[in-house]
Amino acid sequence: MREDGHIGAIEWAVAGRALPGQRVSGDRSIVLDAGGGSALFAVLDGLGHGDAAAGAADRAAQVLSENRAEPLDVLMLLCHRAMADTRGAAVSLALFDAADRLHWLGVGNVDSRVVAAGTVKPVVRATALLTGGIVGYLLPPNIQTQTVVVRPGDLLLMSTDGIVSDFVDDIDLSKPTADITADILAHHVKDTDDALVLAARHRGHSPGEAART
Repeated sequence: MREDGHIGAIEWAVAGRALPGQRVSGDRSIVLDAGGGSALFAVLDGLGHGDAAAGAADRAAQVLSENRAEPLDVLMLLCHRAMADTRGAAVSLALFDAADRLHWLGVGNVDSRVVAAGTVKPVVRATALLTGGIVGYLLPPNIQTQTVVVRPGDLLLMSTDGIVSDFVDDIDLSKPTADITADILAHHVKDTDDALVLAARHRGHSPGEAART
């Protein structure tokens, strides 16, 4: 599965595949225009594999689509309630706002990082602090959204645990996001799990457009 596109100044792409031998993947990506110059991204990893994992992820995807303008902590709570009768999922949410900030929140083991060009190789500028738990089964109290400032060229990478995590050194930031996600999936995927990686890059504002503060 591969998708890509643009929302305002954000160029995004997704690549994923099901566990070999399975018909469907329990890993899902959500890409939504949240209005007001904001873009909402989510990566969901339904617990386990197959139809039951996919069903849990689909339930959260519907909630996010219907409530995209809500704050991230509210979205996480809504997903938790909607998945109460499913096997649950790891959920990471990320929102680019119109003031060049990235807000993110994660429960479970979906990694989120901001990668930028370094002097020799790409460097990780920021990493989302993940909270332990399973959305739909055990949601920790007092989950808090984190915020980082982003610059043109910064690349958000969100990946499920079906992707080996040490792929940053191999990224070619000169490539389009669609090629970056395809390369990560091709070279850093595990054969024992569903896998998905989402990339979203701040491309800068068009001439005459100023970021709102």
